[in-house]
Amino acid sequence: MLTNIPNLLTLSRIASIPLLVGFFYIGSPLGNWLGLGVLIFAGATDFFDGYLARAMQQQSLLGKFLDPIADKLLVASLILMLVAFGRIPGIAVLPAVVILCRELLVSGLREFLAGAQVSLPVSRLAQYKTTLQMVVLGFLLVGPVGPMFGPFSTTEIGVIGLWIAAVLTIVSGYDYLNAGLQHVDEMDRKVLANREKISSKIKKTKSVIGK
Repeated sequence: MLTNIPNLLTLSRIASIPLLVGFFYIGSPLGNWLGLGVLIFAGATDFFDGYLARAMQQQSLLGKFLDPIADKLLVASLILMLVAFGRIPGIAVLPAVVILCRELLVSGLREFLAGAQVSLPVSRLAQYKTTLQMVVLGFLLVGPVGPMFGPFSTTEIGVIGLWIAAVLTIVSGYDYLNAGLQHVDEMDRKVLANREKISSKIKKTKSVIGK
């Protein structure tokens, strides 16, 4: 299943990360535009891997596992590089931190639930959030070499979009956390019920032995 076309597209998104990071060191303006090209390619694979998986009936657990991980690795890597190179200015670092913390939270929650064989499907809001993040990060990636959009520079549009993306990130993160905690609570109740059954059996056994 690893070598089917949808999964290869997802893996190519992960493989594009070192290339995207490397273009930061080429310098402006070439590195900015080359980086944007790689990001556009990665965004296209994010659409086509899911579309082809459904169209070719090649949906798999591996694909469901890899797809959100590829998105999180790409977004986290790009945010860290943008902060390191000063393309996310000043207080705009705050929504970037919110986005990173949310990704870590959801990843940890998915890992815990996966150990209990409980899946946490990607929501439609989370898909919109990821698309917005890709677009916003594209504006920030181009940064100072980009054109003006009326009174706003490319960086300013990216910063505004980053705040909006952070709000969507919080909302979708809350949805995941709420759903995940419900699963955890259900698991705790099952464990408690099993303990009570075992305790009851032990008491009955002791009672029989005592007689």
